Amino acid sequence: MLELQTKQQAKPAVKKRKWLDSEGRWGLLLVSPYLIHFLVFVVGTSVASLYFSFSDYDILNPPKWTGLDNYAKLFEDPLFYRALWNTVYFTILYVPAKTFLALLLAVALNQKLKSLKFFRMVHFLPVISSWTVIAYVADAVFNQRIGFANAFLSKLGLAPQNWLIDEFWVIPVLVLIAIWKSVGYMMIIFLAGLQGISSDMYEAASIDGANAWQKFWRVTVPMISGTTFLVVILNTIYSFQNFEQIFVMTGGSTEAGSTGGANNASLVLMLFMFRQAFSFFKMGYASAIAWVLFLILLAITLIQFKLQKKWVHYD
Repeated sequence: MLELQTKQQAKPAVKKRKWLDSEGRWGLLLVSPYLIHFLVFVVGTSVASLYFSFSDYDILNPPKWTGLDNYAKLFEDPLFYRALWNTVYFTILYVPAKTFLALLLAVALNQKLKSLKFFRMVHFLPVISSWTVIAYVADAVFNQRIGFANAFLSKLGLAPQNWLIDEFWVIPVLVLIAIWKSVGYMMIIFLAGLQGISSDMYEAASIDGANAWQKFWRVTVPMISGTTFLVVILNTIYSFQNFEQIFVMTGGSTEAGSTGGANNASLVLMLFMFRQAFSFFKMGYASAIAWVLFLILLAITLIQFKLQKKWVHYD
């Protein structure tokens, strides 16, 4: 007991560090540009939009508090449900297809192949291209009069399609283009996860007599489940926030209608919010749409985090 007390007395007193000492002040100074940006353009605008969502605001006049009127109108607006369904439909097609294709490409490009860096660059090139450039390329394929897709259908004796106007085809075609544009980014994330798997795991599986499919299903898939979860989360968020592609390819087209394709077939929540804010100057109504979209994304993300315990392994 005496020895224990002696050891405790011999321990030097830990000096508490002041939060704003010299080093702390320098650190705060260095991160201050980001902090100012975050407080003004993220926190400030979020608080302002929350207030506007309970107000009647048209940019030109001061906002007038109206309570829950914007939300009541929103849930009675048939266009909101049309936009919500189009967004969900886009997500259902987009997330599984893009995740699977990104994983497939990552597995292929993780092999020892000739000109491997070239193939990786080719798949990543659309990611760094603007949607305007992608729209021109897509138009060469899906243009009603001179597109390659309709030329191919004509050779098969089939009728040409209005790919970006037709109610049935517009969302699947937009999903196809969106996957081509951004699959390279998710491929890189998967590639990083694959390269983090120890080769000993595959050697042990080979010793046990596993074939290529069994190695993929029993070793690769469980070991990159954390990476897959991240990719699914990012793809889901992107699909709900997709605006630039749809605005460039259908939303701003006079032929397709200024509201998002024929019969609003490509009207998603982000485009719906944009139209209400900057075409009709209903900033309060648009803010309500933004917060409903945020709550939907938050709920989906929380559900995904809850379900990850059943299939994601971090060991």
